[in-house]
Amino acid sequence: MTLAPASPLLQIMSVADTIRDKLTSSFTPSEISVTDDSHAHAGHSGASRADGSQGETHFTVRIVSEKFAGLSRVERQRRVYAALSEEMRGPVHALALTALSPAEI
Repeated sequence: MTLAPASPLLQIMSVADTIRDKLTSSFTPSEISVTDDSHAHAGHSGASRADGSQGETHFTVRIVSEKFAGLSRVERQRRVYAALSEEMRGPVHALALTALSPAEI
């Protein structure tokens, strides 16, 4: 019996990719950037994940979406955190967030 090679679709996505995909799906942004800042927090207790591994715990996100128009800064953050609820309970320790409408850039 010969096994087929693993499908590229089965590759594990990075946390940054997951964040980008979920925010893109939820907000259809005209601009999005996700930066992994974990290296700057090495040695910090939040830089270690539950399994003891390091990295992919601290991120900076900038997102521009029409869906933020007319919303307060707090409401924008609530909606982003809701979209990322699984990541915020798991691997993500800190998220520096800038959420803007197109009129604000």
